[in-house]
Amino acid sequence: MRKRNKINIQHIILTTLCFVMASIGMYGMLALSPDSSQPSSEQTTQQNSGTASDQSNDDASSPNNTTGFQMTAGDFRNKFNAAVGKYRLNGLAITRLTMNESSADQATPTFEYAFNDELSLIGIVNAADQIQEIKLYGTGNVNEPTRGVLLTAIATLILTTHSEYTYNDAQDVIQDIGLLERDVNQSEFDGTTIRDGFQYRFQIQNDGTSVFEITTVE
Repeated sequence: MRKRNKINIQHIILTTLCFVMASIGMYGMLALSPDSSQPSSEQTTQQNSGTASDQSNDDASSPNNTTGFQMTAGDFRNKFNAAVGKYRLNGLAITRLTMNESSADQATPTFEYAFNDELSLIGIVNAADQIQEIKLYGTGNVNEPTRGVLLTAIATLILTTHSEYTYNDAQDVIQDIGLLERDVNQSEFDGTTIRDGFQYRFQIQNDGTSVFEITTVE
C-alpha cells in the first residue's frame, strides 16, 4: 500500500514538473514572437540605430560597402593580424603603424609599416580617418621570380579587405592579376583585376620596385 502511494506521489511530482516546464516554454515563445514576427516602429528604430553603431565600431565591417574600405588604420592592423594568425603567416604581423599627419607636401594623412628591408606598405586615409588606398612595396631583383613572402603579403592584404574571403579566394584574385601564370621577372608587367568594389593592381616600376595597390572603385 505504501509502495503504491509512493509511486502515485512520484507520478504527481513528475506531472507537475512537466507542466511547469511546458508553461515556461510557452511563455518564452510568446515573449519572443512579437519581436521576431511584428516588430514595432520603436523597436525597428532602436535596431537600426544599434546596427549603425555596430557598423561604426566593429572591426569586422563588411568591405562590400560601396563607400570603400570602411576601416581606420587601427582596424586595418587588427584585421591584417587576424588573417596572419588564422593562416599562420609567420613573420608578417604588424606591431605598430607609423602615422603621418597631412602637411604642405602631403595632402592627406598616411600610415606606413616596414616588414623588412625589402617589403613595406603605405596606407592613405581621408579626413574622417577612413582608408582610401593601400600600397605594398617590394624591392629586389626583378629578373628573379616573385618572392614567396611578397605573394603571401599580397594575399594577406586581400584577406584584410575581404573578411569573408578564404585563402583560396585570395589566390584566385592573385591569379586574375596574372601573378600565378608566369614568373614576375619582366619590368613591364602590369596586371589589374576588380573584385567586389576594389581594384587590385600589381606592377613593376622603372626602378625595379614591385608595387601592389588596392583602391576602391565606384
